[in-house]
Amino acid sequence: MDGTLVDTERLWWAAVQQVADGLGRPLIDADMPHVLGRPTAHTAAHLHRTGGPAAPGPGELATELDAAFTARVAREVVPRPGVLRLLDELAAAGVPAAIVSASPRHVVDLVSKALGEDRFALTLAVEDTVRTKPAPDPYLAAAAALGVEPYACVVVEDTPTGVASAEAAGCAVLAVPSTVPIRPAAGRTILDSLERADLALLAFLLTPAERN
Repeated sequence: MDGTLVDTERLWWAAVQQVADGLGRPLIDADMPHVLGRPTAHTAAHLHRTGGPAAPGPGELATELDAAFTARVAREVVPRPGVLRLLDELAAAGVPAAIVSASPRHVVDLVSKALGEDRFALTLAVEDTVRTKPAPDPYLAAAAALGVEPYACVVVEDTPTGVASAEAAGCAVLAVPSTVPIRPAAGRTILDSLERADLALLAFLLTPAERN
């Protein structure tokens, strides 16, 4: 969702930057693996570890991060280029689409409503599985809820963490990087924008047995 359907990775980074600045430790590039594509609890624990002896506890930091991010999302939900057209193409063909996110439920609901709840057969938030990305659990749970095998799903992701989760679940992956590069790998397709994606491409990414 974040950075894939809507342009929120930059909002999440800005929210974390706001909280980090309050700790007197501005974000640097080395923080990216602990921020982008990660759930609030992970980033809060990272800031707690690196924020010095006066840093608040992870729970308090998580509350601050969530409030800062939610406020930005409520003001600035913007679909990524090509997203609405692709979602409508999938709907017209009877292909169910799902949001599988490491964001909390209230943020997922905010985004799905902004994009149109009828465009999604399912939304899955960080609270819905015991483990979140990069573990495969979220995509395995989404496939099960949709009643399909993971290998029959195409996952669109924008971060290495999300790609790792989808590939561990056995899904085909279309990577559209938003903030950090994603390295080429066997079985991984990378585009610079969803404006270049359509139903035919997504079908092609599936195994031959699933294309029909």
